[in-house]
Amino acid sequence: MTKHTPPFSPEVRERAVRMVLEHQGEHDSQDGALRSIAAKIGRSGETLRNWVR
Repeated sequence: MTKHTPPFSPEVRERAVRMVLEHQGEHDSQDGALRSIAAKIGRSGETLRNWVR
């Protein structure tokens, strides 16, 4: 059986995207910001990358 995680609310998704965009200057690349924020919210970097796109 696969593990199902409930989706985040639109507000949480918007905030996570905003955090990536605001903090990418603190990292070597946007990918670094994605990994950092994704770890903090408990999602994969790829999920967050899709939200940013």
